[in-house]
Amino acid sequence: MAEHEPLTRDALLGAMSKGAKPKDQWRIGAEHEKFGFDRATLRRPTYEGPNGIRAMLDGLQRFGWTPVEEGGHVIGLERYNDEGFVASVSLEPGGQFELSGAPLKTIHDICSETGQHLLEVKQVADQLNLGFLGLGFDPLWSRADVPVMPKGRYEIMRAYMPKVGSLGLDMMLRTSTVQANLDFDSEADMVQKFRTSLALQPIATALFAASPFTEGKPNGFLTARANVWTDTDADRTGMLNFVFEDGFGFERYADYALDTPMYFAKRDGRYIDVSGQSFRDFQAGKLPALPGEYPSIKDWNDHLTTLFPEVRLKAYLEMRGADSGPWSRICALPALWAGVLYDAPSLAAAWDMVKDWDVEDHERLRRDVTRLGLKAQVAGRSVRDVAVDVVAIARQGLKNRACFSAGMVDERGYLAELEDIADSGVTPADRLLELYHGAWQGDVKRVYADFAY
Repeated sequence: MAEHEPLTRDALLGAMSKGAKPKDQWRIGAEHEKFGFDRATLRRPTYEGPNGIRAMLDGLQRFGWTPVEEGGHVIGLERYNDEGFVASVSLEPGGQFELSGAPLKTIHDICSETGQHLLEVKQVADQLNLGFLGLGFDPLWSRADVPVMPKGRYEIMRAYMPKVGSLGLDMMLRTSTVQANLDFDSEADMVQKFRTSLALQPIATALFAASPFTEGKPNGFLTARANVWTDTDADRTGMLNFVFEDGFGFERYADYALDTPMYFAKRDGRYIDVSGQSFRDFQAGKLPALPGEYPSIKDWNDHLTTLFPEVRLKAYLEMRGADSGPWSRICALPALWAGVLYDAPSLAAAWDMVKDWDVEDHERLRRDVTRLGLKAQVAGRSVRDVAVDVVAIARQGLKNRACFSAGMVDERGYLAELEDIADSGVTPADRLLELYHGAWQGDVKRVYADFAY
């Protein structure tokens, strides 16, 4: 039900500030997407059919997942862990299969959860003759080749995207990402973490770059996924220069969200198309699509999920700058950010490294790493050199965290692949291109055999 009176400003800010919690309660959430493919044809699976996405969702229920439905369709799954936290499996617009993990205490827990999920997915997929692939951008299929999932919000977004950018439909249908979600203990802590992680997001983009192919050919990028975000919808994407301005906090982010056009409002289980309309008008009871109605806090929380900057603020901070990849890099991303952001000396060292970068540095870096990866430059340094330092800072942060597995190993091992990438200056995309021009002899289809989970 919608509220009968306007949401107060305190309520809007509270949607974010309520996430503040003391350090001993901080958690880490990991999310990753992956492309399904039919092993016989390599085509992306449709929703319906004997070996479609719906069959995957049905098959996974044998592992204790419960279905989430919309309009008579199963569009996701949920499962609670022993501590009562929920993980979910959901569908991106083109059927990209996403695990949104439960908020967990350590990277050991995250890597275990991710590994269990990939094992369950593989067991079901094997029976359906499907495979799954972790890359940042679909290497083979055109937009027209990608089946669309039956979710109401995606229908609205698909109609709206071409009005505000040329690559929004690619974002929806042909990209996959891995992200990490982290906590803060106060507004000041949120601000420091937001600024530091936003400045460093293009460094992570370079380290994780793994999308050099489009429709079977090299596309000129190391991360086509990151390039897609530069022309999706300027209103709701990018480096949020205001985050680095004096006085930034929950209030300024709420104003940004209020100024960002809406996509939808959900009423009685249905998505109402309000694309391009103003949440401020909604607050005043003057939304053209719902005249006289006022938004609920759920409407506001829904709206916050339609913002897509490189770092997103909800009741936690979401790191959004990385291409999807293999299990090892799904574990490495939260390890990188926990190491940098969850240890005070590491956070201070990381901020010290980026604090003098200006708005032009941030914007140029974001664009340059899409093509140049670790060879890009920022403030007189190579991205490779910055990446070496960032990974070293994260490593020290994880050492200081001292979170041990049952085998008495701490979390630093999860950074090994990133250390190799940074030290060598060779991104995952560079290695894929070496294979394409070498052993694969120009046949991108080999990626499905060599890099499937």
